[in-house]
Amino acid sequence: MSALTMTRAEREAFLAATRVGVVSIAEAGRGPLTVPVWYHYQPGGVVRFATGANSRKGKLLRDGTRIGFCVQSETPPYQYVSLEGPVTIGVPDAVDSREMALRYLGQQMGEMYIAMMAADPEPSILVTLTPERWFSVDYSKLG
Repeated sequence: MSALTMTRAEREAFLAATRVGVVSIAEAGRGPLTVPVWYHYQPGGVVRFATGANSRKGKLLRDGTRIGFCVQSETPPYQYVSLEGPVTIGVPDAVDSREMALRYLGQQMGEMYIAMMAADPEPSILVTLTPERWFSVDYSKLG
């Protein structure tokens, strides 16, 4: 273990903060699809995010698909947590979707986003990532 590696508690707290995650999904004949997502995580749990069922991302995701997921800080001292594992696909919960919109956009813009999504006929899926392998770096540990 490197001196810059986060402890389990540190990496879980880092992942639980409000950050934009980046998901990476293998795609046959191409490089992986790598896109940002809003997500939810509580220490010791799973990573959850929603996406359009008919989106490129949604079409690549199936139960058991392994994906990569990364979050980072945007300012020094830089930190990141990267993980990988299998996903399961389910149906998003309206309460969870609302909480996530408010978390990322605030009250006013979050409510506008929720109304816009309610008017969108495209179905969504809930992606649940079970972390199996973790990588992390915390440059604040340089001293």
